[in-house]
Amino acid sequence: MAFADPVTLTGERVTLVPLSHEHHDDLALATDEGKLWEAAWYTTVPSPEGMSAEIDRRLGLQQLGTMLPWATINNETGRAIGMTTLMNIREDHRHVEIGSTWMAKSAQRTGINPEAKLLQFTHSFDTLNAVAVEIRTHWHNHQSREAIARLGAKQDGVLRNHDIWKEGIPRDVVVFSVIESEWPVVRMSLNARLRRYASPSA
Repeated sequence: MAFADPVTLTGERVTLVPLSHEHHDDLALATDEGKLWEAAWYTTVPSPEGMSAEIDRRLGLQQLGTMLPWATINNETGRAIGMTTLMNIREDHRHVEIGSTWMAKSAQRTGINPEAKLLQFTHSFDTLNAVAVEIRTHWHNHQSREAIARLGAKQDGVLRNHDIWKEGIPRDVVVFSVIESEWPVVRMSLNARLRRYASPSA
């Protein structure tokens, strides 16, 4: 299958389903919880008013073959509680990036994010035969940097003044990755980590 082909990925806590405008209302409620788009200056989360445009943006990139966007569904409630993607797809090099990820405040630190990442890594390495999966974040997003390291990704480096951020301020980007040979150990680590969370049906 092509890297940007829509696919549903299902876990115990979370299901990643191909993004569509049917998810708009749930996603608007999810981002409004905790005012995520205002909560941290070093990250970008769509506002409720900007959700439709953000869905269009992601679907447009999918049409170009550079992004595979999902809505993140909480299996317990059946509601969309966030978004995530495979992005910056370079299919000829078998290289992808997991990114443009956000989720409702109540879904954080529940096991949903590591399980979603496990689903994405599994799809990337086992189905798409990727040789490397990258994750990037803002230098000042220490919470994200720590979370990425806990996934088992290794820091490749820092891209100084890599892009122009909000209010025209340059952004330093921290680059992490998992390469093909590291995937078996990362998978074991993520599975062990998920077992420490209470069962979603408990």
